[in-house]
Amino acid sequence: MTAMESAIEKIKIWFRFVPREGWFPQDTEGLWAARLGVDTACVQNAPFLQDGVAEGDVVRFRTDSDGLHWAVERISSSGNCAIRVVPVPTGPLGRSAQGVHQRLAVFGLGGEVFSDDFPMVAFTVPPGSDFAEIKALMTQGQEEGWWHFEVGFGTDEWWNA
Repeated sequence: MTAMESAIEKIKIWFRFVPREGWFPQDTEGLWAARLGVDTACVQNAPFLQDGVAEGDVVRFRTDSDGLHWAVERISSSGNCAIRVVPVPTGPLGRSAQGVHQRLAVFGLGGEVFSDDFPMVAFTVPPGSDFAEIKALMTQGQEEGWWHFEVGFGTDEWWNA
């Protein structure tokens, strides 16, 4: 670890949202972030549940009386997109998060796995990626029963590809 890396304070930023029916019962998600200022931080991981934010985005937060940092607003975009993929247990990939990773490896995408019990993979798709090809593969995989996917946050570049 470099001196610069050790000087960056990592904090957990909490997001509130309305739980979706048929989805997880949680109404909050904590994302790791690098503190940038008194009330700003840069998100450091892909969101599994929170929509409207991606890794690398800068958010403003408020700290409550318990010391928890709650997101107030996204103040700048990294240009990254957040995509979530859940393999279909009865499909060709089974419950394999690794299988999902392998299918997307050609695009150089890294992803985080929610848990062994629920192998959802959250991917950060950086600007300049081949959005059209990634979207085509996502759609093909869904149509062929490999997975379900959703876009937690897409940039104009993503939606227009």
